[in-house]
Amino acid sequence: MEPRNNRKSVSDGEKESRLIYRKEGKRGWVTSHFTNMPTLEQDIENLLHARGLTLGAVESATGGLISHLITNVPGSSGYYKGSVISYANEVKIGVVGVKEETIRKYGAVSARVAEEMAELGRKLLEVDICVSDTGIAGPGGATPEKPVGLFYIGLAHKDGTFSRKHIFKGTREQNKRSAAESALGWVKEYLLGID
Repeated sequence: MEPRNNRKSVSDGEKESRLIYRKEGKRGWVTSHFTNMPTLEQDIENLLHARGLTLGAVESATGGLISHLITNVPGSSGYYKGSVISYANEVKIGVVGVKEETIRKYGAVSARVAEEMAELGRKLLEVDICVSDTGIAGPGGATPEKPVGLFYIGLAHKDGTFSRKHIFKGTREQNKRSAAESALGWVKEYLLGID
């Protein structure tokens, strides 16, 4: 069984969430719900508020999903400044400021590009923390060196700029969701490590 957070918008400050356990069976995915579990986005909200920090995102292959998840939490405008969806290389270069040479040398789906996206996004959005992603959600776009499901997540904050490599094995939608959740998971991990 694989635990996954179910995203549900809430109103009137009520923070209801569900943890889903999914198991693949003969007829597809079987889902069970457990209520009153905090979501990853709610954890990030609490941590950012407690530390007085702001967050932004520069997304590519997730196409705005990171921002969607964050803004599902009421009051997220208090700590989330926004995002740039730099799906095309022209936007990565022209809006975010990623160097054309970096894309030419390493490819748009690379650790270097993810790092530049996060670092430049932190300055552009004027935030304390910026998370980024670039990847191949599928089903097309793969090369022998870069398979479907390959994602690089970038994270920039006061201590530096970093990246992590992931390879997900789902459908296009599942890969995008996994990348978004991995990005948010890394934000939470960083926040938990701040004294």
